[in-house]
Amino acid sequence: MSHIFGRHCHANPPTAISGEGCYLIDSTGKRYLDGSGGAAVSCLGHGDREITEAIKAQLDKLAFAHTGFLTSEPAEQLADLLIEHAPGDLDKVYLVSGGSEATEAAIKLARQYWVEKGEPQRGRLIARKQSYHGNTIGALSAGGNEWRRQQFAPLLLDVSHIDPCFEYRYRRDDESAEDYGKRAAQALEDEILRVGPETVMAFMAEPVVGATAGAVAPAPGYFKAIREICDRYGVLLILDEVMCGMGRTGSLFACEQDGIAPDIACIAKGLGAGYQPIGAMLCTAEIFDTIANGSGFFQHGHTYLGHPAAAAAGLAVVNAILDRGLIPRVQAKGEKLAETLEHRFGQHAHIGDIRGRGLFRGIEIVEDRTTKEPFDPSKGVAAKIKKAAFAEGLICYPMSGTIDGRRGDHILIAPPFIIEDAQIDELTDKLERAISSVI
Repeated sequence: MSHIFGRHCHANPPTAISGEGCYLIDSTGKRYLDGSGGAAVSCLGHGDREITEAIKAQLDKLAFAHTGFLTSEPAEQLADLLIEHAPGDLDKVYLVSGGSEATEAAIKLARQYWVEKGEPQRGRLIARKQSYHGNTIGALSAGGNEWRRQQFAPLLLDVSHIDPCFEYRYRRDDESAEDYGKRAAQALEDEILRVGPETVMAFMAEPVVGATAGAVAPAPGYFKAIREICDRYGVLLILDEVMCGMGRTGSLFACEQDGIAPDIACIAKGLGAGYQPIGAMLCTAEIFDTIANGSGFFQHGHTYLGHPAAAAAGLAVVNAILDRGLIPRVQAKGEKLAETLEHRFGQHAHIGDIRGRGLFRGIEIVEDRTTKEPFDPSKGVAAKIKKAAFAEGLICYPMSGTIDGRRGDHILIAPPFIIEDAQIDELTDKLERAISSVI
């Protein structure tokens, strides 16, 4: 019996032995097409020698140096590279070990910023329903994933949650996509005015919603309106690009496609591509200078901040994404994936919506395509599709609770950027068989 405390107490998963490109291989030799990159992590695929050699070289020089005493070359170089390509006025990088640490740091930085600005009454965070920002207490408080939050509710912070920008579910028949985007953004201003602008420190959102709702891109103009509202009331804009960033949607930072920049950005997953655990919080010079000219230190920290081997991996991954032309490739293969999914499932009686950007795509499963009525949650459709796809040799990311945390099912697809057309066909073939076996 395994002594591993796994994600499910009664699961006995296969043992992964190796990885080759878009495939993972278990101890029996079975190959699995990694159609979701784990959780949108393995953007470069598996077994990339250039990345592993960069990590080995760094380990040969220096494995660890605590940032309370020293910095390191790969951390400095990674920060420089990220800021060189970051949108807007982002200027400083705080390296952590994953997405939850990045979003937790962002929330705490936003709070400390206002304290040091002399506005300690600003302590309220506004976020969105049907979002996910991580599993630590602050991050979970910000997230709107009701299933993940429910049992921990007594421990969570008081965060306001407004409706998401979810066109398939919320746009009225009598309004254009642009009009809907403006109406969805108005919910933020309404909440700011309800609680009092002087109390609000930040608004946090995913540019393209990931696991909780399944690759939901914003309506046209939504984030420009959000940026304007934040500026009007002096509210910081925190964008969580942990899942949708680092090229996943077809630009290095997902928010670039919406023509805006945040005050604080969070990245992870694709930053290390699975080769090392790493994440980062980026902030503007104005935020950093406020801390620097005040107390002089950010009252936060983790043991493995800026870990040299992890930073070396991140540096190699970002350079690979940029130098190998993978962002244009994500755009091209993303279109191919979208076309293939539309051709295969566009008229399927139980698929209501196919959405997303780049190699970040979502499929919403419904019982009735015309009314958009979801399957009864007791049927466990998403879990059954995940199991059936795995049996077919496909790793994908189905999840329930798409609509309100309880009702609705979707499948998230986020394959490696190196995926080929034949593998896109393989992915859809296996997914079609899995869906057909369940529904």
